[in-house]
Amino acid sequence: MLCLRVSRPPRRSLAVFPWFGLDIGGTLVKLVYFEPKDITAEEEEEEVENLKSIRKYLTSNVAYGSTGIRDVHLELKDLTLCGRKGNLHFIRFPTHDMPAFIQMGSEKHFSSLHTTLCATGGGAYKFEQDFRTMGDLQLCKLDELDCLIKGVLYIDSVGFNGHSECYYFENPTDAERCQKLPFNLENPYPLLLVNIGSGVSILAVYSKENYKRVTGTSLGGGTFFGLCCLLTGCSTFEEALEMASHGDSTKVDKLVRDIYGGDYERFGLPGWAVASSFGNMMSKEKRESVSKEDLAKATLITITNNIGSIARMCALNENINRVVFVGNFLRINTISMRLLAYALDYWSKGQLKALFLEHEGYFGAVGALLELLDSA
Repeated sequence: MLCLRVSRPPRRSLAVFPWFGLDIGGTLVKLVYFEPKDITAEEEEEEVENLKSIRKYLTSNVAYGSTGIRDVHLELKDLTLCGRKGNLHFIRFPTHDMPAFIQMGSEKHFSSLHTTLCATGGGAYKFEQDFRTMGDLQLCKLDELDCLIKGVLYIDSVGFNGHSECYYFENPTDAERCQKLPFNLENPYPLLLVNIGSGVSILAVYSKENYKRVTGTSLGGGTFFGLCCLLTGCSTFEEALEMASHGDSTKVDKLVRDIYGGDYERFGLPGWAVASSFGNMMSKEKRESVSKEDLAKATLITITNNIGSIARMCALNENINRVVFVGNFLRINTISMRLLAYALDYWSKGQLKALFLEHEGYFGAVGALLELLDSA
């Protein structure tokens, strides 16, 4: 089994505030911040103004500039970390705004408080020099898959403010009967972890320390958004999903019934199954009749079906029946989640269960934070 390890930051006698974890992805930067709520009067008196300013700025706002967002609904309250009680905040912003984030850290004199930041994701390498020269900050680069698994297992273990972190969909294709139900991941192994970000990585996890990257695909959330920008002129992920929610992908895709006139019974292929994604677009007449919403929906279905198909094959090869989907592609994306839930159940004849996690794309950042505290 492949088990990746990276060097930890230098050991310290105490993890000093502020406590951050960063996951710098290809599309989004995910940041988690632990806000201590048990600060003593003595600590408050000794606390420097820079630290107070950073804490107030991060916790008093739900938006930062024009693109930074604090996902208030995901905040974990009354959490105990390293013997300290506080709240864990979840913040995201586009990766192309990373220079502005570093500049803000420099203006708030972050380096005077904390000389090392724990970061994971490809951007930890890409922006390392910028952190050093612009912000006078040293990055401790951590492996993103190690951090991902560590974050998933930790958040699931503490739960979501008294509720389950993990859930699944029952009757996912029936709008009236569909239910989102909690799932107990108390004994999670083995599990297949499908991380859908800009691209996709699929991991087979056998224990906390034993996992391997089975495969991946370059067709992920970045592909969906990029194609939607080209095909529809949208400018945000949210806009692309909104368009998709109003579209009809069957006007764009060629289905089995379009070829056979019904089901392909010999191989159990129902008439509604997609035979060729975007296959109807070979016809000039059909190209002229589709809307931008139809194109967005077909793009979403194409990417989702591909991910589901690869995940199913990996689960069968690894003999794993629980498949956990995470990543920011799933944020506000109920269409894909319900489609994945249905597809895995249908094509496996009930042998595979698709599971989802409330904190979707933040687990790498949580893992980076835990690495910081483990090294203290």
